[in-house]
Amino acid sequence: MPPIDDDDWSDSDEEAVSEVETSVLLGTPDGAITTAADLADAAVSRIGGHPAFLPSNEPPFSSSSCKICTKPMELLVQMWCPFENSPMDRALYVWGCAVPECQTKDGCLRAWRGLRYNDAYAAKLEKKLAKQTVKKTSTTPKTNPFSAGAAPGPSPFGLGSQIFGDSAPASAPPLVDEDEASDVEAESDSSDEELLTALGATTLEESPWKSAPSYPPLYLSTCSEYLPAQPKLKLPPGVQVVDPLEDAGKDGKDVSWISEAYENSLDVDQVFERFTKRVGFEGDQCVRYELEGTPLPYATDSVTELLFPLPRAPPLPVTKAAFTVVPPAKRSYDPSAVPPCPVCKSKRVFECQLMPNLVNVVRTGDAEKRNLTDEERRKLIEQELKRANGSRGMEWGTCMIFSCSKDCSLSDVGKEARESWREEVVLVQWGV
Repeated sequence: MPPIDDDDWSDSDEEAVSEVETSVLLGTPDGAITTAADLADAAVSRIGGHPAFLPSNEPPFSSSSCKICTKPMELLVQMWCPFENSPMDRALYVWGCAVPECQTKDGCLRAWRGLRYNDAYAAKLEKKLAKQTVKKTSTTPKTNPFSAGAAPGPSPFGLGSQIFGDSAPASAPPLVDEDEASDVEAESDSSDEELLTALGATTLEESPWKSAPSYPPLYLSTCSEYLPAQPKLKLPPGVQVVDPLEDAGKDGKDVSWISEAYENSLDVDQVFERFTKRVGFEGDQCVRYELEGTPLPYATDSVTELLFPLPRAPPLPVTKAAFTVVPPAKRSYDPSAVPPCPVCKSKRVFECQLMPNLVNVVRTGDAEKRNLTDEERRKLIEQELKRANGSRGMEWGTCMIFSCSKDCSLSDVGKEARESWREEVVLVQWGV
């Protein structure tokens, strides 16, 4: 857990010191991937390395090409992230170009999602949904698809204890009756084996992907985000404060940090200040994941203007008698400006964002390759110094990925397909 900031707390002896879980999942580096099986498994989320593809037909190598310099880019992250109650296995891939001339230009970061129909899980899902319909279990709370125990993967960004041990965030089990619980227990022994079998990745042997530039591969582990609780106000007897965000929580989790509107101030970039404060509670985070959630903007720029537009305001009075004090306008999240999916025409929703620490992680991993000679290590150090001087390196603040809300798997002619490979929208905020 991050250390508690004493400045955020009341000195009241009656106030309990605790932390509040948000609806955001954080992805952090968790050691080098050294086994060939994990490198080839599409369900093993990673930083760097080569991609492990879901579609049986290998995607075109041009998927990783920078749209500015046309050179192949390094894989930044690959995330195993199926949608809840979907029969499709799903992984998200993000590539980034480190050529300095390409920075700040559209197309130097690209995100793709790969889908593949999972017959084994589809059969179980059909049986599960049929039982829910018959027993009218609509009161069962909706679980986060990336929390432990949710469908279709048993844990976020991976295969639970088989890969990440106890690193996956804990969560309460879904509510089921005794008959359904017995079915789950009877099938649990075979579930993992069937899933592993279904996730055999496309081989990269004799493929241009095998020789593509890459960073050293690292496991991408996940944990829930915890923030210090807001201090309780000391109010006179009988005085009550009504919080409009009180009923906006998801699954009982605090959302006040992400639902807060931004004031339109030119004096201080409060967007950047809030970004650094929020991220400071867990500095190792490389990814923030919150499907259909609210992105955390990095600074006041065109992307923030697009996603957090100023609300319409009544015209200002022109007569002296009508002069009034006008409070600062509040900016609230509105993703309607993000272009829809070009295939199914559904809206796109925020899925995740890459954080500045990811740049530090891939650079450090590049310089810490094992079994290097002294001469090779010296050259790597020289390269890092050149990057620090601006000759090569990524300089973005955050990269937001918006995905098709229907997670469609359609062919180019609009028919349902068992596999899909589609590019999604990336909005980049650059350094301040």
